[in-house]
Amino acid sequence: MPPIFSRRQFLRTSGLVAISAGLASCTSSMNTDRFRQQTMPVYRNPALEGRWIDPRTGALLEGPVVEAALPTGLPPQDPYYSQIYAAVDDGGHLVPAVPYQQIDARFYRQEVDDPFGEQPGTIVVDTADRFLYLVQPGGRAMRYGVGLGREGFAWSGRGVIQWKQRWPKWTPPGTMIERQPELARYSESAGGMPPGLNNPLGSRALYIFQNGQDTLYRVHGTPEWQSIGKAVSSGCVRMLNQDVMDLYDRVRGKAPILVI
Repeated sequence: MPPIFSRRQFLRTSGLVAISAGLASCTSSMNTDRFRQQTMPVYRNPALEGRWIDPRTGALLEGPVVEAALPTGLPPQDPYYSQIYAAVDDGGHLVPAVPYQQIDARFYRQEVDDPFGEQPGTIVVDTADRFLYLVQPGGRAMRYGVGLGREGFAWSGRGVIQWKQRWPKWTPPGTMIERQPELARYSESAGGMPPGLNNPLGSRALYIFQNGQDTLYRVHGTPEWQSIGKAVSSGCVRMLNQDVMDLYDRVRGKAPILVI
């Protein structure tokens, strides 16, 4: 004898079928790769925080964890960030999009309260916390995440942005060539490395002078987004290419800079 369904059982069964059909249609139209990328969790291990590079030897050393509690989970999913870190064609160079979801959200470009009280237009590089600030009027500042190499720890103090360059050539300093002789082909006498996506200075470079002398200290772009917020083996102050392009357009000639 066939089973007899009550009205309630019939409605419940019909609802489950409808839900199943809806899920099936949603799944079939979903871009699963994009879904995984957008919902990828960010896990951080406090035990690994506080590592830094000795500017004298280049050795990776251990240091105390500065922050007691470090964020975990999903970074903000905001159309603003997908827009400012999107791919861009700049002067014939196609700058790839930044996978910002894989970067600590603290290092995203954002406007914050100015913690230093310098005059508007001043750049402040906070080497301890891996931030670069451009002071704005009204007690505000634009803050960018940076990565710092050995050379990034080698100079501090006050200077000026003597000049800045779009898609600069790169000429490694003599000390770097001594450590890596294969870079001699990019020396100043050899003409340097031509501009491009693989150039270590990236899409923009800001050159810091002090008392009329080149400090050999640079604020520059990098395609190596993984280095933002970290200490790396070489280089000065690295910024995401999209961020250094934004900074370049905001900075006026001979802007003061403070590196602490």
